[in-house]
Amino acid sequence: MINLLKVLYKKEVMDASRDKRSIMAGLYYAIGAPIGMCLLMSVLLQQLASPEALNINIENSERAPGLIAHLNSQDIFASHDENERKAITLTISEDYQQKMSEGRPATVTLIADKSDDKLRKHITQVEKAIALYSSEIASLRLVSRGVDPSLMRAIALEVHDQATPDSKGGMILGIVVLTLILALFYAAMNLAIDTSAGERERNSLSLLLSHPLHSLHIVLAKIGAITTFSMLGLVVILVVSKFSYAMVPWQQMGFSITITPEFMLFSIAICLPIALMSASLQVFVSFMAKSFKEAQSYVTMVLFIPMALSMITTYDIATDKVQWLPIAAQQFALMEFIKGNPIPVPQLLLSTVITLVLFAAFSFLSARMLKSEKVVFGL
Repeated sequence: MINLLKVLYKKEVMDASRDKRSIMAGLYYAIGAPIGMCLLMSVLLQQLASPEALNINIENSERAPGLIAHLNSQDIFASHDENERKAITLTISEDYQQKMSEGRPATVTLIADKSDDKLRKHITQVEKAIALYSSEIASLRLVSRGVDPSLMRAIALEVHDQATPDSKGGMILGIVVLTLILALFYAAMNLAIDTSAGERERNSLSLLLSHPLHSLHIVLAKIGAITTFSMLGLVVILVVSKFSYAMVPWQQMGFSITITPEFMLFSIAICLPIALMSASLQVFVSFMAKSFKEAQSYVTMVLFIPMALSMITTYDIATDKVQWLPIAAQQFALMEFIKGNPIPVPQLLLSTVITLVLFAAFSFLSARMLKSEKVVFGL
């Protein structure tokens, strides 16, 4: 049986290798995802390092020269050009100078639309700048009255951060691992559809079944070939990530992302069961469809389930419960490994067993479906 599976596996790999477009379509994601992310983060870091000046409308600015000078130091400037400034208006009250001289709260009105997503961060920037200026003025008022401003702080909190540079990435690390997990599904998705629904439309599947072969052997050979290309996509994205992430100045955000050889080997080891489950799932769904186009639609919709599990882990939603499930547990283990934290072995073992059980179940169901003429001929 082993020799038969080897022959069928080689046949499936050779058939898949002839379709260069399907192979490259899967590898495009593996190559482009880390490069695209690095370019995006590089632009973001450049903007954080040299933020653009915020131009707003300031009414009665002559009444508050100190406040205006403080805003200018925070890269917030008054502008009379409507095309250049943001839709934010800061109005200085008429009695501003009188109340400031009397040591009373002076009114400054901020007019803006907080429901506008494009303005929200700029509104927050103005609010923080005014709050900082208000705090400084309050401290000076206490000093002028002979009161130590430190009396306003009842507790002096000292924080000793034990986080390592590799563990401070947080959500960025989650997105990095998310791209690795998704590569297992996207790298061979087209091949999975072509080797099942595609072969059925070309009538090569019925020809293969006409030989004295067990349907389970045929399914396992197809799954093995698909898994091979899925793991190839994982290796490619790991190699590309190792070099591309090293070019991003993560230190400006206070953390680092390093793809080490140990992490690469660990990723390959724990992602192999996911690749097997992914291949068996896609083959099973493709056989359920009656045409190639229908299989594409079904497989795309089904992939939202593993994507959702991965996204839940990335954004730390109910991690205590979800980390016991397939895909989520493997992703969580990868994140802990890259952070240098202990690996959650119980969750990883249980999820791996569940993943392999799902692989066996989808393989058996696919083999059983091939015994039906409706499935083989797409009736």
